[in-house]
Amino acid sequence: MALHDDPRRFLLHLFEAAIRAVQPATCLSRHLPAPPKGRLVILAAGKAAASMAAAAEEFYDARWPNTKIEGMAVTRYGHTCPTRHVKVCEAGHPFPDAAGTQAATDFLALANSLGPDDYGLVLLSGGASALLALPLSGVSIEEKQSLTRQLLASGAPIAEVNCVRSHLSRIKGGRLAEAIHPAPILTLAISDVAGNDPTIIGSGPTVPTTTTSQDALKVIEHYAVTTTQNLIHCLETAPPPPASTDPCFEAHRFTIVASGSQALAAAATLAREAGCDVTIVGDELEDDAQALATSHARMAKSPTNPGVPRLILSGGEATVTLGKSPGAGGPNQEFSLALALQLQGERNIYALACDTDGIDGGSGGTDDPAGAFISPTTLHRATALGLDPEMALKNHDAGTFFGKLDDLVTTGPTRTNVNDFRAILISE
Repeated sequence: MALHDDPRRFLLHLFEAAIRAVQPATCLSRHLPAPPKGRLVILAAGKAAASMAAAAEEFYDARWPNTKIEGMAVTRYGHTCPTRHVKVCEAGHPFPDAAGTQAATDFLALANSLGPDDYGLVLLSGGASALLALPLSGVSIEEKQSLTRQLLASGAPIAEVNCVRSHLSRIKGGRLAEAIHPAPILTLAISDVAGNDPTIIGSGPTVPTTTTSQDALKVIEHYAVTTTQNLIHCLETAPPPPASTDPCFEAHRFTIVASGSQALAAAATLAREAGCDVTIVGDELEDDAQALATSHARMAKSPTNPGVPRLILSGGEATVTLGKSPGAGGPNQEFSLALALQLQGERNIYALACDTDGIDGGSGGTDDPAGAFISPTTLHRATALGLDPEMALKNHDAGTFFGKLDDLVTTGPTRTNVNDFRAILISE
C-alpha cells in the first residue's frame, strides 16, 4: 500500500509481516528430525507452545503418518490452539500459579518416561520460565510468586530474572534434559531473548547453566528483593544442576528457529518495496523504555534525504521500573508515550511499538493491547481531551492515555513471541 495514504495502516502492515515471519507454521518444519524407532515425545512450553506443537504434528502427520506422537504443551491462558496428539495445558504468566506447578510436574513425569528408543522434541518460546513453575522442594508457589513480582517490577534484565528462576527450579537449568536422558533431545526455540542465549530462553531447561545459586542470591540482594529465610536457605542448600559434562547433554542439539532479527527483516523487506530507506538499529536493544524513546527520537529527528521516506526498525526488550501506584499499560506503550513527548508533534513522524506476542502489560487477559501508535497529532489531541501526557508517563499510565485517544493497538495473542517490535516512519 502507499504509505502516504495511511501511515498507521502501513505500520500495522509491517507489524503483521513481522509476525507472519516468526509463526511456527512458517519457521519450524525445516528443522524437524525424522521420527525415531520409539515415541516422538513433544514437550512444548511458552506462549507459542500450542502453535509450535500443532505445527510439528501437522508436519509428521503429513510426511510420516505412522509416527508415534505424544506430548504436552504448557502455554499462557488464552494462547491455545487445536492439537491432535499433544495435550495442551494453560497456566499463569508472567507470575507463576498452581496450574503451572501441576503442568510442570506432569511435564517432568512425561520427560522421565522416555527411553533410549524415544526422542525428546523440546519446543521453547518466550514465557516458558513462568509457565513451567516447579519450585525447589520446600519453596512454596506463593514465595516464588512474590519473588517474581518484585524482580519484574524492579526493571531487572531478563537474564538476571531467569538466573534466579533457574536456580529455584526443579526443571530449569538443564534439569529437563537430565530427566529426558537417555533419549536423544532436540530443542527448537523461538527466541524472545537478546543475543539468543540458550541458557536464558525458558531459563535453559535443556542446556547446562553458566550461573550458580550464589549468582541468584546476588541478584536478589542487588534488587533489594524481600523474601523469606526459607527461600534463601533452599537456594543455598539446593543440589547443583547438571554440569556441562553430564551425559544428558551428549545427545542434545539446540537450534533457534525464529528470533527478532527475522521479524525485523520481514518488515524491512515490505518497507523497501514501498520505497522506504530502512535502518535496522538492531534486535537486541535492552533498556528502560523512556531511555530507548530518547535515543529513538534522536535518530528520527536526524537529517534525511529530502523526498525519501525513512523507516527506523528495532527490537529487543524495553523495561519499566514501576512505582508504588503504577497505572495501566506496558513497556511498549510507555515507550510510545515517551517518544511522543520527545518528538513534540514533529512533522511527518509516526511510530508503532508492540510486543510480538500480542500482549503488552495490562491485566494479563487476551484482550490486552499489544502496544500503541503515535502521530504528529498525538499530543495536540491529548490536550484537547484534557489529558496530561507527562503525568501519565510519570505514573506509568500510558495504557489509559492511549486508550482515550483510541491509539492502542490490539491484536489478541499472536501465538509467537520474539519480544518487542518498534517502527518509526519519517514520511517526507
